[in-house]
Amino acid sequence: MRAILSASAMAGLLAACVPAGGAEELPARPPTGQCDASGVQDHKGHRASAAAGQTLLRLTGATTLRWVPPNTAVTMDYRADRLTVSYDDEMVIEAISCG
Repeated sequence: MRAILSASAMAGLLAACVPAGGAEELPARPPTGQCDASGVQDHKGHRASAAAGQTLLRLTGATTLRWVPPNTAVTMDYRADRLTVSYDDEMVIEAISCG
């Protein structure tokens, strides 16, 4: 059986994910399944982490995240709901794309 959260309960859960501090945040895109990585290219050079992945998912609207470690082959199939993030040996993000 699936549990259904009320809008206020969901808002409370999401509020817990907002970072503290005065940093201006980009507006989140709803997870429509249509990835748009055009607004997150400035994240190249940032450190690859679980938190960074969640932020990128939130900002792109993608529902699936694929991390690509250095020297790793990946499938070339295109998925409109997938965000692909490549990083180097120092865990620095090198490329961010949809598909």
